[in-house]
Amino acid sequence: MVVLGAGVAEARPLRVMALDQCADQYVLALRSDAELALSPRADDPDAWLRQAAAGRRRVRPTLEAAIAFQPDVVVRYWGGEPRLLARLEATGVRVVTIKDATDFNGVRDRMLVVAQGLGVPGRGEALVSRMDATLRDAAPDPGAPEPSALYLTAGGFTAGKGTLVDAILRAAGFANAAARPFFAPVSVERIALFPPTRFVLGFFDQARSDWRGPGRHPVVQRAAKGRVAARLPGAALTCPAWFAADAAAMLKAGT
Repeated sequence: MVVLGAGVAEARPLRVMALDQCADQYVLALRSDAELALSPRADDPDAWLRQAAAGRRRVRPTLEAAIAFQPDVVVRYWGGEPRLLARLEATGVRVVTIKDATDFNGVRDRMLVVAQGLGVPGRGEALVSRMDATLRDAAPDPGAPEPSALYLTAGGFTAGKGTLVDAILRAAGFANAAARPFFAPVSVERIALFPPTRFVLGFFDQARSDWRGPGRHPVVQRAAKGRVAARLPGAALTCPAWFAADAAAMLKAGT
């Protein structure tokens, strides 16, 4: 087992296993110098650091794969079934879980916790500083009006208060038009009868994602024509991580 800590020499490169796509992003950003075993989705179109994943080992999040790789640290968001996690912890493998976050304070905490777990707290602090700089650039001018916007996915869902999407909207100076908290479906009929002033579209760049979903309905497309404030890529929205700030910057820029 490799011992983490300042001034401690490692007998071999640190081995880090990521159990899902969100964990992939964290380990690629914080421990690209380690020997990584990424999840099968590390280079999917909705992965923020998919280019950095090129050429890296990819393994399924199974007990058999973990036994073969012998990780020192395992990072997960939702991945990993109970048998795998219990076995890893029983054998002394450090398991670092990325908890969900509904605001940027939560994202900051998650980044610092994972960086600490990977033995690189300074890199976590640097990544937080980078995120905060992006948020400052995305922030609206003091006293500027808050235009209302409805977030809508290709699958026909929106996100109200209590979600990271709501924090992204507010960080860019928008008021959330979602009527209910958390994630909820939006009917095509309601959009036709009461079209929002502005739309913020998410995951529409994923051509194979919900290609027959309510968000792609012709009625919705007509309602959104000329009212789209921004089209946010799925890669910026899949994980409670620093690049949620980049989504806010895109929203402010209207991209």
